[in-house]
Amino acid sequence: MRTRLWFFVSIIILLIAMPIAAQERGGQRGGAPAAAGPAMTLTIAGFPDGGQIPVRFSQAAPGAAPGEGTSPAISWANPPAGTQSFVLNMHDMDVARNKTTDDQAHWVVWNIPATAAGLPEGVPKGPQMPDGSYQVSATGQMYRGPGAPATGPPHHYMFELFALDTKLAVEPATDAFETRANVLKAMQGHILGKAVYGGLFRRPQ
Repeated sequence: MRTRLWFFVSIIILLIAMPIAAQERGGQRGGAPAAAGPAMTLTIAGFPDGGQIPVRFSQAAPGAAPGEGTSPAISWANPPAGTQSFVLNMHDMDVARNKTTDDQAHWVVWNIPATAAGLPEGVPKGPQMPDGSYQVSATGQMYRGPGAPATGPPHHYMFELFALDTKLAVEPATDAFETRANVLKAMQGHILGKAVYGGLFRRPQ
């Protein structure tokens, strides 16, 4: 009787262990999952990731109008399969705007075509580019260069690239921060991948 009981207990343990072992080998029963492709990457040739942003890309550049600047050349690679558009969000992480969690909107570009692999240096002003993408910043319909004051610590400027499975039905609003909020809200549930690149800046003494 005891032998028969141990036999049934062994069978039950074996049945429980089989699916667990299959999950450990391949993530699910029936074989290993498909291998993931290489991660999407974002690169800015003008400065290293986490390094100092050159003055020529800032509001302090010679000849730059207040709140403006020359945008750096940006490139990316390995977008996820199914990407239909890209969104670029550049912001100053060290600004608490109006005593809220909202930070400075330096550049939001959305509906960048899926065929694009980057943005050239010195993107011109204007609400909509020839490729159909839109842009906005706290300055207006343009790139807003870094402008942290010389008297404080360097600010952290982040460039975030999102690959989406759709194009966004969002047009620029009068307020840049409202527009950014609308873009970020419309992105939810459509993000296939993300890549981040950062730089530091404060105005020269």
